[in-house]
Amino acid sequence: MSDQELAKKILSLVGGKKNIKNVASCMTRLRLSLNDVSLANIDELKKLDGVLGVVQADTLQIVLGPGKVTKVAEQFAKLVQQKLSQTQADDALDEVKAQAAKNKAENKKKHDKPLQRGLQHVANVFIPLLPGIIAAGLINGICNVIDFQTGSAFANDWWYATIKTIGWGMFAFLPLLVAMNAAAEFKGSRVLGAIGGIYCLNLGITTFPLASLALNMPFTNSPYVAGVGGILTALLIGFFIAFVEKWVRSWMPDMLDTFLSPLITVIFCGLIAVVFLQPVGSWLTNIIYVVMDFFYNKLSWFGGYILSSTFLGLVSVGLHQALTPIHIMLNDPTGPTKGINYLLPILMMAGGGQVGAGLALFFKSKNKRFKKLVMSSIPVAVLGVGEPLMYAVTLPLGRTFVTACLGAGFGGVAASLFHLGTVSQGVSGLFGLLIMQPGQQLQFLIALLIAYLGGFIITWFFGVDEGRINELFPEK
Repeated sequence: MSDQELAKKILSLVGGKKNIKNVASCMTRLRLSLNDVSLANIDELKKLDGVLGVVQADTLQIVLGPGKVTKVAEQFAKLVQQKLSQTQADDALDEVKAQAAKNKAENKKKHDKPLQRGLQHVANVFIPLLPGIIAAGLINGICNVIDFQTGSAFANDWWYATIKTIGWGMFAFLPLLVAMNAAAEFKGSRVLGAIGGIYCLNLGITTFPLASLALNMPFTNSPYVAGVGGILTALLIGFFIAFVEKWVRSWMPDMLDTFLSPLITVIFCGLIAVVFLQPVGSWLTNIIYVVMDFFYNKLSWFGGYILSSTFLGLVSVGLHQALTPIHIMLNDPTGPTKGINYLLPILMMAGGGQVGAGLALFFKSKNKRFKKLVMSSIPVAVLGVGEPLMYAVTLPLGRTFVTACLGAGFGGVAASLFHLGTVSQGVSGLFGLLIMQPGQQLQFLIALLIAYLGGFIITWFFGVDEGRINELFPEK
């Protein structure tokens, strides 16, 4: 039966052209809004060759399967002379998204502690900056490859210098942007935060007063170094400026507020920043690099396993937000790693373990409703959006979440042994190919497949509890 013939038969069994209010298609179903549902012959529709099933909900949904539904829906729309609308998901994906959102909200409420709230403030500072950081990181990576392959052949071309300035400039002035957003996050003036961020810039500008003089600091008598602490110092300064500004404005007379409050705030905060906050920021930065070096170099593949197998646990309780500034530090071309983030590829493997676990659940479970939910969430997880799979499937099951984490660890081992690194951030899953160091795409795919396999095998043998599945996802 041709697509046009099937469309005609469906139309005749749903009451004809006059009974059709609206026509839409999704991934697998032809969705019809009818004026009179009683005119539809459901039993005969189910018997049609090419119809896989019929669902009666708010619309009449005729299951035709992927690919087939698009062709039949186009013919059907022509027959009824209506515009065909499309939806992006079928009922299974709608359900898994709704369940994931519900579970995520409940989990967030359960773990809504001061630490999580504090880290959310940190994330709010950096998230608006990510588009620029991602673009600048990719530009730096691409330009490095071009310079190496061509022997810096374009170094004197204005257009190439313009592009390179974007990559360099974003990270050079990033502390200023961080301090500005940090001040705004706590209801301070953005411009005062930006002024505080100036103390964290290390541009080698000889006209910058503190950078051009041999100055000794109080207490330690050590020489002053511009830009100490980088973005972590900028974060602290931005928060500090917001609190000081609000405190000053609370007692400043209205007549003098416009003039004196900003002046007192920036002078006081500037002195405190240079004497106290910069050393603290520098100390925190050094601690972070020491810890990263311990896991990556000292523990080697075992460190890779620990990092990748525990990352989903951090995500589930919101603690992964603490890693946002760390990723940015690692992608800074002026930092110790020269702009290569060796941590992110290891953490990416956590999503791979989940995909493998989801596949094991799909093939081993007998619950048809559950299998639809799982398969609807796996494609987006493969592309790096793992929240529906985690919050709707693996985390509620408990045991499966653990086996997914354990399986992901093997991908982390491979990522560590391959010394995978990214030139930027912002994507995961298969899209991680876009930000890997040039020449490491194949190794990244191998590591990701190992994570899939690890999650699949461990979940197949230890992570499938059919009783728990039927309890949480009863078949309708």
